[in-house]
Amino acid sequence: MDPTVLTSFGVLLVRPGMLIAAAPAWGGTYAPAFVKAGLTMAIAVVLAGVVRVPATSGEASLVLVVAREALIGLSLALGIRALLAAAELAGYLAGFQIGFTYATVADPQSGVGSNILSSIYGLLALVVFITADGHHAFLRALTLSYDALPIGAGGVQPSLAPQVARLLGLVFGLGVQMAAPILAVLVVVELALGLLSRAAPSFNIMAEGFPIRIAVGLLTLAATLPLVPVLVSRSVPAVLELGTRLAETCR
Repeated sequence: MDPTVLTSFGVLLVRPGMLIAAAPAWGGTYAPAFVKAGLTMAIAVVLAGVVRVPATSGEASLVLVVAREALIGLSLALGIRALLAAAELAGYLAGFQIGFTYATVADPQSGVGSNILSSIYGLLALVVFITADGHHAFLRALTLSYDALPIGAGGVQPSLAPQVARLLGLVFGLGVQMAAPILAVLVVVELALGLLSRAAPSFNIMAEGFPIRIAVGLLTLAATLPLVPVLVSRSVPAVLELGTRLAETCR
């Protein structure tokens, strides 16, 4: 077989391969390697008929092309990760305020320890993302990216830093927005407990306040958790746009 054909197909594997490997929607770090490899091969075979891979002259040129393709795929994946990170941040803030930070579990998406609400929020956001066809939207964005960003050598634009800042801003803004009802209610609870301890000094705020925070926090969580899927589904177009604009900085 012609080595040029193998090289061209290998270059075509990089952009979807990085998206599949880094985006939790397709398994992230916990999906079996052969599943991610098979999915990458299937996408590359489909793209081979519509995407032109230019010939590269020399190893240095090939390295630059591969690095640029990897950055574009990673940029698209970061859009999905930003959405899930916002949900996990909301769960962490809510769990910290309720008092669930004493118990940690291994997050199946990131593999690190997090409180139980952070894992619940993250997995809920992932399910909503898939049911809202967010993964299909990102696959379409991957295909369209070859028109806006054809395969070839390029560099990083100065607009990279502002786009990263916008992506991080979405993580913190959306995360606080998801956790805001629980945080607001528990702040009122803390104020009430503080006033109660001043009015009745014999009241043991450390011993009695803990179950009160948990009870009120769980009731508020039960009332406000249905809002999380609504916020996640509304944010899918925003993270798709941010991921695309971040990829466009690799021209």
